[in-house]
Amino acid sequence: MAKIKAIIFDLDDTLFDCTGQLVEAARQRAAEAMAKLIQKPKEEIYLKIIETEGRLGPKADIFGNVCDALSLKNPQECINAALHAYNSDEVEKISLFKDAEPLFRRLKKQEIKMVIVSSGLYSRQMRKIQMLGLEKWMDLILIHDIEKEGSKDALFEQVMKQFLLKAEEVVSIGDRIHSEIRVGNKLGMTTIQFLHGRYQKTAPKNIMEEPDFKIKKLSEIPAIIKKIEEGKNHKPKIVAIGGGTGLPMVLTALKEFTPHITAIVTVTDCGRSSGVLRKDLNILPPGDIRNCLIALSESEQLLKDLFNYRFSNGVLTDHSFGNLFIAALTKTTGSFEQALKQASQILAIRGKVLPSTLQDVHIHAQLADGTVVCGEDSIIQRTTKPGQLAKRPAIKKVFLRPANAKILPEAKKAIEEAGLIIIGPGSLYTSVIANLLAKGMASSIRKSRAKKVFIANVMTQVCQTHGFSLSMQAREIEKYLGKGSLDFVVYNTKKPDKKTLKRYEKEQSFFMENDLENLKGMKIRAIGADLIANSNEKTKATKQLLLRHDPKKIEKVLKKICENC
Repeated sequence: MAKIKAIIFDLDDTLFDCTGQLVEAARQRAAEAMAKLIQKPKEEIYLKIIETEGRLGPKADIFGNVCDALSLKNPQECINAALHAYNSDEVEKISLFKDAEPLFRRLKKQEIKMVIVSSGLYSRQMRKIQMLGLEKWMDLILIHDIEKEGSKDALFEQVMKQFLLKAEEVVSIGDRIHSEIRVGNKLGMTTIQFLHGRYQKTAPKNIMEEPDFKIKKLSEIPAIIKKIEEGKNHKPKIVAIGGGTGLPMVLTALKEFTPHITAIVTVTDCGRSSGVLRKDLNILPPGDIRNCLIALSESEQLLKDLFNYRFSNGVLTDHSFGNLFIAALTKTTGSFEQALKQASQILAIRGKVLPSTLQDVHIHAQLADGTVVCGEDSIIQRTTKPGQLAKRPAIKKVFLRPANAKILPEAKKAIEEAGLIIIGPGSLYTSVIANLLAKGMASSIRKSRAKKVFIANVMTQVCQTHGFSLSMQAREIEKYLGKGSLDFVVYNTKKPDKKTLKRYEKEQSFFMENDLENLKGMKIRAIGADLIANSNEKTKATKQLLLRHDPKKIEKVLKKICENC
């Protein structure tokens, strides 16, 4: 487990009582400045400030709303005066929380770096730090000056760079979930919310504002550090492995209860837009990775729609904008790996999306009659004519060419540190097992202390799993992963309606038999639930509805499994 090597402290309402000692005086100064301009009693304005903040919260445009309530015709001068007075350099007498210095002494003995990253007017924040005597304790002090350009995120990254730290070795502590907690979560740090002051009851808007721990006293921090170093965290690190349409569904479920997600995605696609770009530009196929980036994105819906947009005519027919964007980034940054990092920042994703390997690989399948089928597109045997697929001999084994394609080191590291590894659902061989074929992937998963979960498919697939049952899916996974590797198999219990089943039968696809009795000898715990989404999507090719796993239903099952991660 990661050893904590540094703590980033916020300043106000984290190391001292800012709300009680300074905010009250700042409100009084602001009220007085406004009163001088608009000829109204200071007490009336002060009460209006208190009422507005209580109603709208501390992040709201308090002074703008107060001016609106007072029906001012030209409010900007009044707002500017209030802000200037509120943020003045004047600092009243302040003192550290009583348990701050004992904590600092203990952290010094443990050789844990201590850093302050605070937002505000530079001169005012430095004056507070000097008055509190913090300079003798801190290894680094950084101020995010609100009057200058730059972000708090960059200062957090500067701390890691300066002390050569990894995100998992750093703890971020502060009172504001929209600031230091959000930034810490985004970078992959452990986050602790200090429940004090105006922001302690602010509700998080999303998982990125959810702290890993909450405390009311600084003296609670050493016990939390011990928990972290023992791997006890209610937001486990999760690795999800797959591709196609199955993995994005799992990622949509996962991001609702942990920010520590790593998606490991297959790169064997050679059809449609991905196949064309792969061949023409000599890059890895971007399609499956694009879908995973969108699934984890916290960006505006318009940007997600843009990345998903697929051209329907002209020379770009069937290409998606996201695929073209990733291809362009690969060329401008010089590598597919760097392109994904840049795309991840642009889409503001929660977690990481990684290819299983960076090598140019193709999946091959040897059939029962000895025939070798080359390439994912040939194995899938896509068609736009329903009912035209002919059953062929079953797949005996699949393999990659080149055979020495290695697992991406960052993917290997994520697997080693994971508390839970999820495999599937998706096309068994081309979306799921294709990842396990990269050299070092299966052995890393076997050695990992994480719980391993296989999410089974609802229906069989004609060219890959025709005639398969639940236990046959699980056995095939363990054939490549290693016998006894899986801890859980999650399967669907709800049978689709007859109309849907008949439609699938035309594609030679059938409901997967749940032969639980054949799982007994495999030492796998089977968890069944209704996993089918109520509203299904139509495919562009066939205009038919497809059965999909429901992210919310998957989330409920995975949460139960994660309780002991």
